[in-house]
Amino acid sequence: MDYHSDRFQDFSLMIYKNDKLIVVLPANILEGTVYSHQGLTYGGMLFSKELKSTEAINSFKAILKFLNDNGLKNLVMKELPNIYLHNQTNNPMAYLLFKVKAELLRTDMHSVVNTKFKSYSNSRKEGVKRAAKSNLSVEESNSFDIFWNTILIPNLEAKHNVKPVHSLEEITLLKSRFKNNIRQFNVFKDGVIVGGTTIFETENVAHCQYISGNQNKNELGSLDFLHYHLIENIFTNKAYFDFGTSNINSGENINEGLQFWKEGFGARSITQGFYKIVTENHKLLDDVLV
Repeated sequence: MDYHSDRFQDFSLMIYKNDKLIVVLPANILEGTVYSHQGLTYGGMLFSKELKSTEAINSFKAILKFLNDNGLKNLVMKELPNIYLHNQTNNPMAYLLFKVKAELLRTDMHSVVNTKFKSYSNSRKEGVKRAAKSNLSVEESNSFDIFWNTILIPNLEAKHNVKPVHSLEEITLLKSRFKNNIRQFNVFKDGVIVGGTTIFETENVAHCQYISGNQNKNELGSLDFLHYHLIENIFTNKAYFDFGTSNINSGENINEGLQFWKEGFGARSITQGFYKIVTENHKLLDDVLV
């Protein structure tokens, strides 16, 4: 995570057992509060798949006690959605958050396609047909330049007056380090880019980190065509295809049009909670094991 070390003061924690790493908490510190790393889309504690419940409880307790002993009163933790766990049967966090009386600050909804039960609305099917008639084509690229400079940056500036979370230099650096996990797919008409998506690929999930098209995307069906192609032809072996959130205003609202578009591919919602934990409450874990 050193590529954005200028924006975050790292405070990541690791727990070892007999010199073996068993728990990682990617984190940063800001104004005296420790956060499950704010520079990561997904966060939370990462447990070794062999970790038993007793060890997980004691590890979480040790982290909270360490923070409290060092004068850090609060930990803000974001959940890691179950679809990203390499072992979905080893996730005790909901219980641990309950025991330490964590306060729910925010809940985001992620639109996820379970590829075993994928389906397409008539609107998405019509978009794919329009794209086929327009002779659109999809290409994977090892470079992000054309998508960032021609589509993504102009769109974000025009619609939201913001820049991508990753600069072109940062996403290029990440790609160099994770060649097989960060992939760029662009859609073209007559050799001109009209849209694209940046995929972060894990063992079970293809996650859309960025999606953007030019002003003719609805007329051309370019983004319908692109994501239909990815689901049907590129990521058929993945259990899930994650379109990400449609939340705005710090999670308080949902962009209805964007949500409607994603659900047209058969996506349905899973949640991700953000919690505030008083570190002194590590004491509440003392009597869990009896």
